[in-house]
Amino acid sequence: MPETELPGPEQTRPHRILVIDDEAVVCLSCARILTAEGYQVECKQRSEEGLNLALTGEYDVILLDLVMPDLSGLEVLERLKAASVPSEVVIITGYSTIQTAVEAMKLGAADYVSKPFTPDELRLVVRKVLERSALIKENVELRRRLQSQEGFEGVIGDSAPMEQVFRLVKRVAPTQGTVLITGESGTGKEMIAHAIHNLSPRKDKPFLAFDCSSLVPSLIESELFGHVKGSFSGAIATKQGLFEVADKGSLFLDEVGNISLETQGKLLRVLETRMVKKVGDTVEREVDIRLIGATNRDLLEMVRQHTFREDLFYRLNVIPIDIPPLRERAGDIPRLAMTFLERYRKTYQFKARYFAPEAMALMESYAWPGNVRELKNVVERIAIMCDSEMIRPNHMPPEMQRVPVRPIPAAIPRTWEEFRVYKRQACEGIIQELECQFIMQALERSGGNVSKAAQEVGMQRTNFHALMRKHRLTGEDLIPKDSGQ
Repeated sequence: MPETELPGPEQTRPHRILVIDDEAVVCLSCARILTAEGYQVECKQRSEEGLNLALTGEYDVILLDLVMPDLSGLEVLERLKAASVPSEVVIITGYSTIQTAVEAMKLGAADYVSKPFTPDELRLVVRKVLERSALIKENVELRRRLQSQEGFEGVIGDSAPMEQVFRLVKRVAPTQGTVLITGESGTGKEMIAHAIHNLSPRKDKPFLAFDCSSLVPSLIESELFGHVKGSFSGAIATKQGLFEVADKGSLFLDEVGNISLETQGKLLRVLETRMVKKVGDTVEREVDIRLIGATNRDLLEMVRQHTFREDLFYRLNVIPIDIPPLRERAGDIPRLAMTFLERYRKTYQFKARYFAPEAMALMESYAWPGNVRELKNVVERIAIMCDSEMIRPNHMPPEMQRVPVRPIPAAIPRTWEEFRVYKRQACEGIIQELECQFIMQALERSGGNVSKAAQEVGMQRTNFHALMRKHRLTGEDLIPKDSGQ
């Protein structure tokens, strides 16, 4: 199977490629190179014949010569786009300037290759175009799956904090405003970004996600903006950046706080001018994307420390959306846990089907430092290890079994509504008590140094301060009562 083929039931045949070029030697070369890669290749030297074949829409990629005696490549391209042919078009040219190639790209060509080209150059450009096409199809399928899932655009939660997030998403999604999503790791920032895209006018265009912490700084620019052939060691072919690939769609930059100051400046220019320039290129290209950023870091604190540009912060923070941690939305835990359990049970035929009330109480009392991601992993672990239909406290992880649970009241509520109110109050009370103890112990370990305490527990300093204010904690709370001071 060629590297460009995607495994799964939908990919049942090799990719089909049509070459339209009036030069027989070019047709033969393309056929020889690409057939060796496992592709099915057909060639036409007359552009009219090639156009008729291309209009069938049965080809994944069309390699189209720009200069031909009857119909030019641009004319063929215009007719294909007018007919909404889904095939990706790669322009072959030995005569064009960069302006002509850009014109072809504006008409809808996916890429171009200049004659004479090497076998590696042809293989790379075809592979890149096929990967881009597959990525767009995967995102369309992901959007369809998200729409079919329970919850708000696939995001599960009916607690008051999440309802507020959902209302904000509905309000900002139809706009073009840049969004900055903040929240602790594991809270579902990418899911919210997907929801914004799915409810926007761009929903039928690509949604691309990039983790800014996944590459070394020197490679992030190439990934975001692309590069031209020969711009650095190893750049053996021109590459489109994510800004170009996501044109007319949405680009999600996760962990945007990890971008270097130099790249921050270039990102700011793209956001202000809507023009992008490949690494090593001299030509800027217009892009139309909606940027959605996300971070679990305190960008304002980074601005104060001069590690994040202030102008870029305000350019990203046009519409801020803060995702609450799971400990602040304990009411969502039962629904989340049951949803995850049902998915694993259906997928793997696990025996576990229910949570005993005592087991669910432990889950609702736990602080969940890893948030929804941790909950999902814990449910999978429990489902694998549990050998009965009922999940009981002894099936829970050891750290969860040590969490104190509020005792059952002397007077059991008589109605379901009264029970729901008590249950919510009990969960909130336990969380508040644990939260207060958590902050106090962290401060005690750090000797009252707030910055040190926040760093030790893995929180942003501003969030740590907010919790101190919430529980009315000051430095005086750390002074022993019998110290005499």
